Amino acid sequence: MSAQRRDPRIEHLKRIQELNRAIVEKMSKIRYKVAVLSGKGGVGKSLVTANLGVALALKGRKVGILDADIHGPSVPKILGVHGYTMAGSPEGVLPVTTPHGIKVASMDFLVPSEETPIVWRGPIKTSAIRELLALVVWGELDYLLIDLPPGTGDEALSVVQMIPKIHGTIIVTMPSDLSRIVVKKAVSFAKRMAVPVLGVIENMSGFTCPESGKTYYIFGKGAGRKIAEEMGVEFLGEIPLDPRITEASDRGKSFIAEYPEAPAAKSFIEIAEKIIGKVESGGGDEERTTEGGEPMSFRLNTDLLKKG
Repeated sequence: MSAQRRDPRIEHLKRIQELNRAIVEKMSKIRYKVAVLSGKGGVGKSLVTANLGVALALKGRKVGILDADIHGPSVPKILGVHGYTMAGSPEGVLPVTTPHGIKVASMDFLVPSEETPIVWRGPIKTSAIRELLALVVWGELDYLLIDLPPGTGDEALSVVQMIPKIHGTIIVTMPSDLSRIVVKKAVSFAKRMAVPVLGVIENMSGFTCPESGKTYYIFGKGAGRKIAEEMGVEFLGEIPLDPRITEASDRGKSFIAEYPEAPAAKSFIEIAEKIIGKVESGGGDEERTTEGGEPMSFRLNTDLLKKG
C-alpha cells in the first residue's frame, strides 16, 4: 500500500506556522519594536529611520534596522554598508553591522547587483517578509526600527501583522499640504491596526541660509504639526533641510556623527530622546487585539491542519 500523499496546502500552512513561531522567538529578544511609515514616497522616511537609528545608538542603545522596503531598499546605502551581504550561520541569517554597531537586514543584501529589480506580486512579497523576519538572527537588541515602504499596502500590513507587540509607529511627512492629506491615512492605518502612534516627524522643514540667516520654507510650513493636532497624536519635531544630509548619506557616512552641531543633527537627537522617553516609560506594552478580542498576529486558517 502506497504512502498517503501529502496535501501541499497542509504542508504550506505547517511551514507558515513554523516561521511564525520562529518570528516570535526572534522578536522576544528585542525590547522595543518601532515601525516607521509614511503615506507617500519622497518624504525621506528611510533617511529619518537611519539617522534615528544612529541617534539611538549614540544614546547607548543596541539598535537594529529592518529595511522592509522590498522594491527600494536604501538604508544600507545611507549607513555605509551597501554592497555587503548577510552571512549564514547554524542559527540563521546574520544581519550586517554598520560602523556604529547598528545591525541591518535588507533585501539590498540579497540581490546580485544594484540594477537587479525585484519583480514580485503581493503573495511572494509577503512570503519574503515572513522568511526575513523568521531567519534573521538579531540577538538581543534594545530597539528594532522597521523601515516600511510608502503607503499602507501589502508590505506594511504584513509586517505589522507578523511582528508581535510592536510598541509604536512613527509617521514621517514633509511640510506640504498634499503630504498632509496623504499621511493622515498612515496615521489612520496605525490606529486601525491597534498600534500606538508615537508621533509625527516633519522632514525637510525650512532651509536657513548660512549667509543671511533667513529661513525659507521651500516645501511649505507646518503640515506635520497640523497632522498631529488633527489626528490627536504627538508632534515629535522638525528636521530642517540641510544639503549635508544628502552629501553624507551618498557617502554612507553618519550625518549626525559628521556634523553634530548642525540644527538637523540636534533635531534627530532630540527626537530620539522623546522616543526613548515615550517607549521606555512603559507605553505600548498591551497585546494588540482585533475587535473580537483575538490576537492580531498570526491568524491562520487551521481547518486544513485539523483534517490532516
